[in-house]
Amino acid sequence: MTAASVNPDTSALATFPSLADIRATADRLAGKILATPVWRWQTGAAATRLAPSTEVWLKLELFQTTGSFKLRGALNCVEALDADAKRRGIVAASAGNHAIAAAYAARIAGTSATVVMPRHASPLRIATCEGFGAKVVLVPNVHEAFAGAQALVADEGRTMIHPFDGPLTTLGTATVGLEFMQQVPQLDAVVVPVGGGGLISGIAAAVKQLNPQCRVYGVEPFGADAMVRSFQAGEPVKLDAVDTIADSLGAPYALAYSFGVCRQFVDEIVRVSDDDLCRGMHDLFIDMKLAVEPAPAAAVAALFGPLKARLDGKRVGLVMCGSNIDAARHAELLARGKPA
Repeated sequence: MTAASVNPDTSALATFPSLADIRATADRLAGKILATPVWRWQTGAAATRLAPSTEVWLKLELFQTTGSFKLRGALNCVEALDADAKRRGIVAASAGNHAIAAAYAARIAGTSATVVMPRHASPLRIATCEGFGAKVVLVPNVHEAFAGAQALVADEGRTMIHPFDGPLTTLGTATVGLEFMQQVPQLDAVVVPVGGGGLISGIAAAVKQLNPQCRVYGVEPFGADAMVRSFQAGEPVKLDAVDTIADSLGAPYALAYSFGVCRQFVDEIVRVSDDDLCRGMHDLFIDMKLAVEPAPAAAVAALFGPLKARLDGKRVGLVMCGSNIDAARHAELLARGKPA
């Protein structure tokens, strides 16, 4: 897989959410989103494969309304629209979680939503979007989903609610980091799955401003590693193709704002394989009965894989970002992750 440079808006790279802005966002969203719980992983894989002094804490954002963290950013963006923009409606491009969040946010904000999704998107996710009242447009792949959404901005005057880039999106996701640091003080490290960078940019901004000593690690699949390649290039890059079971992490490119915030606050991004994701799903299901999609399992795969030596004996937070997966697909991937 090759990558091409995307010319960044360098003016965006110098800005990032302040703690005051993050706290104000959390206050504004209170009562409209859930403050999701945390759980300490003390059994099975965590007990047998890590040093005894290691603490592993899961931020269970999969229990968020709409089943993923995406609601925080989407709702923050939709609520910022003026009356005229709400009259014209919104549009979103997504393989599912952001589409669901945008559809729900539009409904509670009193506006209309069109979501453009790749045809391979889970039927469960498509049906959920339709259930929230959104019009669903299906296209061949995620690249065409973004192009189709931009066309609707031009043709219908809709506002694009971006799945991972922009100050309002990052402020929304920063509330995950704010909550986590309040719930589990003095974490040594936080491990965050990475798609386009919207989740990790917000979490890292909150974590590093609250505790600069806490390490923030991102995790991408090898087949969707735009942020790793962007870090290597020193600027956002675009992938020629995306190939991973973790469709929630399948962003085809990085963009200036989220990339800039990540460069400011993220310590490192590592990569894991699709087989690693399946093993992580299996561990979470067997040990805690969490039925997650592949994306949250990226944090688990990194804990037991490329980050293990650095995290053994540490107090570690893993972000469980979503659970919108149908039973048949979950069973298929769980079987793939079962130890031989």
